Amino acid sequence: MKYDLILAGTGLANGLIAWRLRQLRPELRVLCIEEQPSIGGNHTWSFHEGDLNAAQREWIAPLVVHKWSSYEVHFPARSRRLASGYASITSERFVQVIGAALGDDVRTGQTIAQVHPHSVLLASGECLKASAVIDGRGVRDSEHMVLGRQAFLGQLLQLTAPHGLESPIIMDARVAQGDGYRFVYVLPFTPDTVLVEDTHYVDRHALCAEQLRAHISEYVREQGWTVSACLREEEGVLPITLAGDFSRFWPEEDGQPRAGLRAGLFHCTTGYSLPHAVRVADWIVQQRDLDAESLAKGMRAFAYRAWRQQRFYRLLNRTLFLAGRPQDRWQVMQRFYGLSEDLIRRFYAGNSSTCDKLRVVSGKPPVPIKQAIDAMRRYLPSHYENRE
Repeated sequence: MKYDLILAGTGLANGLIAWRLRQLRPELRVLCIEEQPSIGGNHTWSFHEGDLNAAQREWIAPLVVHKWSSYEVHFPARSRRLASGYASITSERFVQVIGAALGDDVRTGQTIAQVHPHSVLLASGECLKASAVIDGRGVRDSEHMVLGRQAFLGQLLQLTAPHGLESPIIMDARVAQGDGYRFVYVLPFTPDTVLVEDTHYVDRHALCAEQLRAHISEYVREQGWTVSACLREEEGVLPITLAGDFSRFWPEEDGQPRAGLRAGLFHCTTGYSLPHAVRVADWIVQQRDLDAESLAKGMRAFAYRAWRQQRFYRLLNRTLFLAGRPQDRWQVMQRFYGLSEDLIRRFYAGNSSTCDKLRVVSGKPPVPIKQAIDAMRRYLPSHYENRE
């Protein structure tokens, strides 16, 4: 059987593509192939209300497990509540909604040996063919990208008593710092369940899971909470882009459609990938021709536009990762959260204006001036950012 479309990997990006096609173009023969026992992995994906338009928020609403009208941030010298909506999706809900919708059009537990624009070769030797194959198997290493890491471990905790939180805490940096910017991320899903993630922006991920669990236990004790059970644990390392050469990362002649992290589609500073995944899914359902050549060209152009739009964010990342002492880099984010709510909202949505960018870099930097300038200029003389 030849399919109209095969999706290699059924994480967030490819899962949304398949689901959107099922909703709006059910006549297409779409097959999802996933190496893990279940689609969606073991994740929590979140987004700010301003990251998506009203129509996008409406069609993705069945996946949302909880949404809040505001969120909080805490730093040693600044705490703030921002009146901006925030929402989260879990892998469990992803399976319940998308897995049920796709039914037998998902094959899990299938080891993928090779992916080509028109075919997928499984480790079993079976070759599956389609008019197009979209590769959405997550981050791929590339010598043409300079990456930092956002390493985290999170635990969904059942507490013995209500935690008292009304809003999520997306950054609590009032914790001991280490070899990079560290903060705790807290999502209060119910009055007595809470997801607590220990997060580190580091050049390389050197902390073991036991250390991260110990950090979570310490944070929970400091809040005065008592845990009755750990319901779920998730762990991961997200890419944070400092610089790169997109033309070599994804050459025009490549011909392979890509989605999600595989295509470099994520917010360079926060690592959030859901908004890009939603936009790609909306773009694909509108395409008349779902052949590999057309999809590869269009998806590469989509990713390249996103890459160019985020050049300023990569510059900021170099300040966050390369300037000042690692244990002092929290000051960069503390200063950022002293700016206007509208500026912060546009930053998360990837729509910073020229005035926003000037405002972010104006005034006295929170790290030594010379180090800040050197960090911003780093990689520019090479074949990286100046090839855009």
